[in-house]
Amino acid sequence: MSLLSQFPKMTTGPERQLLEYMLDRNRKAVIDTARGLSEADARRRLVPSLTTPIGLVKHAAVAERVWFQRTMLGLPESECDGRALGGDGSFVVTEGETLDDVIAEFERTSARSREIAAQFELDDLRSHWIVGEVSLRFVYLLLIEDFARHAGHGDILREQILAALEELQV
Repeated sequence: MSLLSQFPKMTTGPERQLLEYMLDRNRKAVIDTARGLSEADARRRLVPSLTTPIGLVKHAAVAERVWFQRTMLGLPESECDGRALGGDGSFVVTEGETLDDVIAEFERTSARSREIAAQFELDDLRSHWIVGEVSLRFVYLLLIEDFARHAGHGDILREQILAALEELQV
């Protein structure tokens, strides 16, 4: 991988366009940490918490719903497309859900978030039940940071999983 390929393709432009690009870039990074793993490997717990590659993707979908559906639109959790409450439960993937299912859920939720965000200006304010007033700009920045951090967690988990698989093949 060249050094240049590690940098974002978009580095200038209007603020909103840059924020949306970076959020999409980090959404993809979260997915890429899990994509291609076996179902068993995607669920492997390598840390004491509920953090697994598939769980990180599930958590990202929940975060999208919390910030765009609940906060920006003001929907009650019962009217959201799925779980829209943080905490440990946001990492839980049911037995019947596959990695492809969870990735598709995150992609659908992200698409809906883009539609919701298009209705607002960066400085539009909404009320979050814990932190108080937030702007769309804040939501973008928070999720960029959150997804970048979780993509880093996922990268480490993936590296551990792939290294263990290589050891088995030697």
